[in-house]
Amino acid sequence: MHHSHGRATLGGKLSAVLVAAGSSVGLGNIWRFPYVAGDNGGGAFLVIYILCVLLLGLPIMVAEFSVGRASHRNAVGAYRALAPKWSFLGYNGVVAAFLILGFYFVVSGWTAEYMVHSVTGSLARYTTADEYKSVFENFIQNPWRPVLYTALFVLATHFVIAMGVQKGIERSAKVLMPLLFVILIALSIHSLLMPGGEEGLRFLFRPDFSKVTPSTVLVALGQAFFSLSIGIGTMVTYASYFNPDTNLRHTALNVTILDTLVAVLAGVVIFPAVFSVGIEPSSGPSLVFITLPGIFNSMPLSMVWSSVFFLLLVVAALTSTISLHEVITAYMHEEWHMSRRAAAWSTTGACMALAAVASLSLGVLKGWNIFGLTIFDSLDYLTANILLPAGGFFTCIFVGWRLDRKILKAEISNNGTLKFRIYGVFIFLVRYVCPAVLLLIFLDNLGLF
Repeated sequence: MHHSHGRATLGGKLSAVLVAAGSSVGLGNIWRFPYVAGDNGGGAFLVIYILCVLLLGLPIMVAEFSVGRASHRNAVGAYRALAPKWSFLGYNGVVAAFLILGFYFVVSGWTAEYMVHSVTGSLARYTTADEYKSVFENFIQNPWRPVLYTALFVLATHFVIAMGVQKGIERSAKVLMPLLFVILIALSIHSLLMPGGEEGLRFLFRPDFSKVTPSTVLVALGQAFFSLSIGIGTMVTYASYFNPDTNLRHTALNVTILDTLVAVLAGVVIFPAVFSVGIEPSSGPSLVFITLPGIFNSMPLSMVWSSVFFLLLVVAALTSTISLHEVITAYMHEEWHMSRRAAAWSTTGACMALAAVASLSLGVLKGWNIFGLTIFDSLDYLTANILLPAGGFFTCIFVGWRLDRKILKAEISNNGTLKFRIYGVFIFLVRYVCPAVLLLIFLDNLGLF
């Protein structure tokens, strides 16, 4: 099954890990995970989360890696090569990647705008949380500024993709991922030295089992699934560039460890800072664009820390937009027989158009609603609640029940050279446990459970 002639491959083992980790690590690690963890019992949640990652995330990632490397093709081509009727799974991934980029590019643009404001010092003019709130709301409703910053972000992503797999994606991952960790560690140390910082660490790490309910487990499962960016074809696409001797299990395990580490470190950065000023912790964009700028402002060297923090967000966002863009570019390049450059430009143009509409739907086009949601929110809702769990679910069914056992075993064991003692456990998880869990998450998301 190895059609690797003339196809780009990633360098060594480290490249595979860094590239895939870049896809996994995104804004959600920084603005969603820490709050969810603290809110659901701190240390108790962390333990449950790590179990969920091992039982749900890892098997699905290994499954997607197997599909990608066995076929050496883009998301659609991969499933088509292995089982023609299953190419819908690849299309689900390409469509999901496009719709996610529609709103993700917009939010990424916000992080870029805030980084620029931090560097120029214009963020430091404001003092109260209310001022930061109105600054943020005015900015996202402004008709042209967010679109401009979104365009900058789209072009930065395009530039990396246009350079190709080795010179673009691989090289950027080798720079951006270490940079991400250096920034996180510097910010963590800074946060830990703040007065009242212990309170924040307690919120994040102290196990509070009174907050653990069955729904906590569902929250942990959902977070584990979304955080690893599985179910969207990014892992299939990236794995299609892996070397024949890349160990898929070790790569998946290392990606998972890095992803969890970023999420936990982000909590170490954010919560001591939030608690040192005595603000209620929150989640999502408001945490990052409203609460934190105010906190940075109260610190010595506020411009420096604020700039570094928003650089962290820009880097985390960029590694994710690169992987999503590549899913679509690889599909168009291989299935529509376009040159890589033409495929990249087509993807960039389409994403820019969708992102512009999504951005304007928060301001000028507020009236355009889909089921009572703005276009921006509906893209988020549709992908997170429907396309991603569906992608994960059918990937499990495909790998567990349909994919030729010989192909799967050859991929996981590198054609018999690696021992895999718990193969039976892996198959059991992929066949029964993961699909059942994803069905639960799906029903829970739709409020049917």
